[in-house]
Amino acid sequence: MVLNLIVGDYSMNLEVPEKYLKEADELYAMMDRDMDKGWQMGREWVDSPDRLQRCQIAADKLLDALETDNHRLALVAAGYILTRLPGTTSVNIDNSGEMTGTTFA
Repeated sequence: MVLNLIVGDYSMNLEVPEKYLKEADELYAMMDRDMDKGWQMGREWVDSPDRLQRCQIAADKLLDALETDNHRLALVAAGYILTRLPGTTSVNIDNSGEMTGTTFA
């Protein structure tokens, strides 16, 4: 599957192999368990992030992965988004520090 990543004026396609999506289920479950404890989303603490907020958190991790050239983390974060928001083809990542501004299409 391909996820189009947009950060400001930058855009790229990230290929996430279908096989990887299935093999990373335990990683995604671990991410969910971690987020079940609540999450700092910009200036706001969210006790129980909903599905969209969880994907915004994953998109923030994806931005970190792009900035540090961490391909494995990028695949995990993109795969999380693709499995939790089926049909998503692109993510517009807010890089202003307010991850709630991240949108999906």
